[in-house]
This record gives sequence, structure tokens and C-alpha cells, in this order.
Amino acid sequence: MHPLLEYLKSPELVVKVQEYFGIVYERNAGKEKNPLANGKPVNGAVVHNGTGGKGGLLSNGSAVNHATSNSTNKKIDGDDNAYRVTNYFWYVLFIVGTELGDEIFYATFIPFWFWNIDSAVGRRVVMVWSSIMYVGQSLKDVIRWPRPSYPAARLQKKWGMEYGMPSTHAMVSVAIPFSVLIYTYDRYIYSLPVGLAIACVWCAVICVSRVYLGMHSVLDIIAGLVLVILLMIPLIPIVDKLDLVIVTARWSPIYVLAISIFLIVFYPDSGKWTPTRGDTALTVSVCAGIEIGAWLHYHLGEFQQPSQPPPYEVIWPSYSMLGLLLLRTVLGLCCIVASRAFAKSISYAFVCFLLGRDKNELRQSENTLENKNKIIVELSYKLFTYGVIGFNTQYLLPSVFKLLNIGRPDFYTEI
Repeated sequence: MHPLLEYLKSPELVVKVQEYFGIVYERNAGKEKNPLANGKPVNGAVVHNGTGGKGGLLSNGSAVNHATSNSTNKKIDGDDNAYRVTNYFWYVLFIVGTELGDEIFYATFIPFWFWNIDSAVGRRVVMVWSSIMYVGQSLKDVIRWPRPSYPAARLQKKWGMEYGMPSTHAMVSVAIPFSVLIYTYDRYIYSLPVGLAIACVWCAVICVSRVYLGMHSVLDIIAGLVLVILLMIPLIPIVDKLDLVIVTARWSPIYVLAISIFLIVFYPDSGKWTPTRGDTALTVSVCAGIEIGAWLHYHLGEFQQPSQPPPYEVIWPSYSMLGLLLLRTVLGLCCIVASRAFAKSISYAFVCFLLGRDKNELRQSENTLENKNKIIVELSYKLFTYGVIGFNTQYLLPSVFKLLNIGRPDFYTEI
């Protein structure tokens, strides 16, 4: 590999980024000399905690006999890398930033956008997001590059079992804010420089957070950014036209379901079990459910032509509108959580019944590629559950809001 690429991939560069933002390493002085064997000192070796106090680090990451006050602030990752957080502003910012690429963010941002802002833009953004995630996650399991290791510490354990190249967080950090910007800039009247500034800050915080937390190398981030830009150039216009075709074509739900199942079934082999395939099934299913919900709206005649062509003025909510916005959001998210629990329970039990397996036994079984039954059940319940969530987000809950007279004004005006 080229020396520059090796440098960008190196965990030492990750350490430099972490230290720049206030992570202080307290290295085990005897780590390279292997003073520990199965968690016990060898030949009377004493392990120092890096601050002058004596103490040992057990192989499971726990610390014992620390004599200094600094040890109370010490954190230890899964590889026995001891570190301290000295700047909590950056720590909190990057913890929040990395969550902008997590399921919790998707589960709140996507419904909020559909119920309170613009469902037409929302569908296109979700299709871009789903496509970008599928390509990025698939490449992870094809390339199979590990995440940064020693001497870089991982400040976060989540996603640790996945491969690292490319960073899908970096890809989503571009895909979501910039697709929102592209699909709204000629639809609404607002300041484009302000929108660009927000999108760039959004992207930067997420990307730096992944290196700061030790979850990606700098090369992972750069590869993700380059890849998403190359993908979005053709994807943005294709999605714009494809959404219209899906919503208006008579038999499109059949094709949407068939393609979704095909993409989930023929996902690339990762060589080991990782949660990547399940997460990808989630994004595909949400997109399919949303598109089918929009198709139903259209064919029931609930989409109407707007009274005037775009661009539209941005309507800032009054106090009464803000109250309805909060009511829709809280009520809708509660329904989403309830529907997720119900759909998961029903679909999981049903697929286990078809396979002749006990659901509790299968749920507690080991996650491996050889455990085919569990993989089938996991993918099946995610396809159904998150398809239902997507459908409810686009069709069922907005219809309920309309019946309760709390719906977003002019919700059914545009395709």
C-alpha cells in the first residue's frame, strides 16, 4: 500500500486526533513487555498507571489498586488502553454527533420530517439514505478492513463488531443534510448559504466524532466521503424520478417488495457474523414501507395538486401550530414504539413457528453465520417490522392525525 494511505489508515493518526481533542493516554508501561498473562503479573512485574501510582490492569479491562486521584477519571477500553477525557465539551459534542448516524436519530428525524415538514422531500431523502447505506454497508463486508486497534482506544463499543471501511457514518453525514438541501433549495424560499453552513457543520461533527471515538481511521472517513459524493451525483436525479414512478405506477408495491427481499437475501457474505446485514435490512424495509404508503395515498386520491407552484414561503409555526407539532410528534413516536414492539413480537414468533423452532431458545442462541435459522428469523422480522414502521410513518399515522384534526396543514398537497 502507498505510504500515504498507510499513514491515513494507521491507528497512530487516530491517537493524534484523540489527543488533539483532549484524550490523554495513560499507557500501561509494561504492555509491550507483556507483564500480564491471563490477568496476572509475570515474574513480579509491576504495572504503573502512568501517573506515578502503582496498580494493575486486569485482562478484562478492570483496574485494581490505583493509588492516585487521577485514576478515578480513568477509562479503559476492551484492549486495556487506559485514557482520560480532559475536555468534556468535545467529548459531549462528538458523542451527540455520532448519534446523528444511529437508529435513534433515524427513528425520530424521519417521522418528524414526514409529519411536520414535507413528505415528498422526506421520501426522496429516505430513498437516498437507504441506497447509500446499502452500498456502504455491503462494501464493508466485501473489503473487510478492521477498525482501528492498539494504540488507539475505542471510546465506544457499539458497532465494534462491524468492519470499518468505508465509514457509513461519514456517508450518511453527507447523504442526509445535502439531499435535504438539494431537494428543498428550489422548493422553499430560504438562505442557501445558511443551509450549506449547517450541512457542512453537520458533516464535520459526525466525521470527526468517528475518529475521536476510535471507531474509524482517517482513511475510512475519506473513503466514505469520496464514495458518497460519487454515488449522489447520479442518485439524486434518479431518485427524484423513481419516487414519482413508484407512487403513480399501478403495480409498483409488488416490485418494491420483490426488490427489497432480493436485496436482503443476496446481501454480500461478510465472512463472519456482524450486525451490518440486519441494519441494512432495516434501512431497505423502512424505505419500502414509506414508498408503499405513498402509493396508497396517491391511488386513494389523497394527493392533490398544490394551489400554487414552488418555491414556497417557509411557514414558521405559531404557538398553536407548535403545540400541534409537539402533539403529533409525541403521539406518533409513541405509536411507532408500540407498533415496533407488536410487529417484532408477532413476526418473530410466526417465522419461528414456520421453522419449527422455539423462539426463546433461538433468541438466546449464538450469533454466527452457521446459525442459519436465527439469521432467517432476524432478517424476516426486520423486513416486516420496519416495513410496517415506514408504512405507518407515511400513511397510517398521518391519516389518524387528519381524523383527529391535528394533521399538518396541506399534508396531502404534493407528490
